Amino acid sequence: MLGLLKDISKNKNIKKPVIYGISGHFLTDEEKFFFKNNGCIGFIIFSRNIKDKIQLKALIKSLKELMDGEILILIDQEGGRVARMKDPHWKCYPNGEFFAKLYKENPKNAVSMVRKNFSEIAIDLAEMGINVDCAPVLDLQFPQTHLVIGDRSYGNEVQQVVDLGRGVCEGLLSQNIYPVIKHIPGHGRATCDSHLELPIVDASYEELAKKDFEVFKKLSDQKFAMTAHILYTSLDKTNCATTSSKIIKLIREEIGFKNILMSDDLSMKALGGSFSQRVEKTMIAGCDLILHCNGDMKEMIEINQSLKNIGDELLNKLSS
Repeated sequence: MLGLLKDISKNKNIKKPVIYGISGHFLTDEEKFFFKNNGCIGFIIFSRNIKDKIQLKALIKSLKELMDGEILILIDQEGGRVARMKDPHWKCYPNGEFFAKLYKENPKNAVSMVRKNFSEIAIDLAEMGINVDCAPVLDLQFPQTHLVIGDRSYGNEVQQVVDLGRGVCEGLLSQNIYPVIKHIPGHGRATCDSHLELPIVDASYEELAKKDFEVFKKLSDQKFAMTAHILYTSLDKTNCATTSSKIIKLIREEIGFKNILMSDDLSMKALGGSFSQRVEKTMIAGCDLILHCNGDMKEMIEINQSLKNIGDELLNKLSS
């Protein structure tokens, strides 16, 4: 599998550490010109980009041809309500809560089933040319957990979420699909949707370290992680995790995640300021990659103008 990332690190057409969404079922002329000349490291696929298997495979092939080499192709294919590839063209897969309930009855069987489930998802993705799945959700379930996480969670106990999350990763990796652990350092305590506003979590450092961080710590060997747009007042009173150098340092040193850290979507309303300000704060804080999902060309142009060229540190993380 490492060969894929080494090939990406050697692709001279990649210039910027950013993953973009696209607008529709095929690339427009404007998109072709922009992406070809500005060299993003990859793309993320949404339901708006999918008509059927033939169309999706052709779209992804065109993205790779445009960049003249290997690139990251991401998707959110968790199962349940977060699944971009849907029936009738693809099988419907269960959500995290389904496996959480199974685990309560028989942990070993639940882990085996979630591993098999994500191996099957990975086969679907690989057939289309997708190489990264933004799963598993490692956010613990709390009484106050907002529905944006809700039934996507694998449970309320650290070891349960670790066991099932590891099974998700193993299932994906068995078919050469990279998982993305999310939303580091933990979205479960949030009481609102970061797509719409900034969640504020007032839990103490001790509470967070005992539960939320522990899940990510035990899966910190994965290649990719995605940040949470959440303000943790006990860690940084001013900046959410994505834009906080204090929290990124904690993710690197205490949680121990040393690999490729990407932001959650920069177009989410939890983040304030212009897109150039969002980019600057995210990269200065210590994220390796920017994620921008909505395909808005005006926003992408501003992001591109604000991003420095891809650095040796990220290239080394890809190739090692």
